[in-house]
Amino acid sequence: MTRAPVRVLAVLGTRPEAIKLAPVLRLLRGDPAFRLRLCATAQHRQILDQMLRAFGIKPQLDLNLMRPGQTPAALLARVVRALDRVCDRERPDLLLVQGDTTTVLGAALAAFHRRVPVAHVEAGLRTGDLARPFPEEANRILTDRLSALLFAPTQPARRNLLREGADPEKIFVTGNTAVDSLLWALRRPRRWRSASLAAWAAAPGPIVAVTLHRRESFGAPLEGLCRALRDAADRDPRLRWVCPVHPAPPVSSVAPRLLSHPRILLTPPLDYLDFVRLLERCSFIVTDSGGIQEEAPSLGKPVLIARDKTERPEALGRGNILVGACGESLRRALLRPPLPARRHAGRPRNPFGDGRAAGRIVAALRHWAGLGRRPADLR
Repeated sequence: MTRAPVRVLAVLGTRPEAIKLAPVLRLLRGDPAFRLRLCATAQHRQILDQMLRAFGIKPQLDLNLMRPGQTPAALLARVVRALDRVCDRERPDLLLVQGDTTTVLGAALAAFHRRVPVAHVEAGLRTGDLARPFPEEANRILTDRLSALLFAPTQPARRNLLREGADPEKIFVTGNTAVDSLLWALRRPRRWRSASLAAWAAAPGPIVAVTLHRRESFGAPLEGLCRALRDAADRDPRLRWVCPVHPAPPVSSVAPRLLSHPRILLTPPLDYLDFVRLLERCSFIVTDSGGIQEEAPSLGKPVLIARDKTERPEALGRGNILVGACGESLRRALLRPPLPARRHAGRPRNPFGDGRAAGRIVAALRHWAGLGRRPADLR
């Protein structure tokens, strides 16, 4: 008797979720053991759509839940309510989510109430501080507790889950799918899509890539970080800076005001392939992003992490430097900016993965469905 495909409902809402789920979705679509349906909440409408186009992803369901000035609580209520209806209509065997956004927690809660098992990609990341990052630390703890399958990117993430009492049989160490997507992008044709960025990158000399968008930095901390960047641009004429500005009003209202400088290029959010090219071209990175901490080691790029705590300690001391989320700490770090990485024969080893995380995740899903052996963990 032919076995019916496993009905997988994947849910995403933000740019990082699209980047990190894309390799998994690609494999699931090509595997006859699964029937994949993709649902977009559009938690971040503009930059989500940009990423979906970059990866050629077309959701079958689009909830279009983004509202101007939305709060995490209001969005969470809309996600739970909308996904409850989707689960009732679609009747999935499994719900697949990635990361720690409000979309992820809302989808996991809706699935839990419908008794649909949840598979969580990027499980086990922890800072140990519910305020940093906010609200993501709480989102991922709760999502992990609700999940039937936990795809931990690294052995330290697995240990976090075990300390919290997770069943070892539910945990699979896969690597981070951010590395899969990065390596995919590096194989694409090398051409800039942004004319202003192409001109900036063509000029000789070192470039610094900057991204700042964390909610816990909104207000005075973000203003301090921006002033530290502007001071560095004033002080060191060798360096030129590229800062894609997140569309969230607490960021987009501050960056143009405080980072107006002839050596600082402010851009809209970049197409993923352009952003990867920027990471390749730059000498070092200043960021409060999580994903860039995972991508940069594959490129050998130093990272100044503008946060007080990181849930990705694996690369600290290997190029990633935790400098703090205040302007003065960043200003001190930029007095002696990190040297450009040495050239490597081939790609440097990345502690976050080897580019085969999606394959391990799909193998784990097949194992869960009774269709194959348990895959070996990434070591």
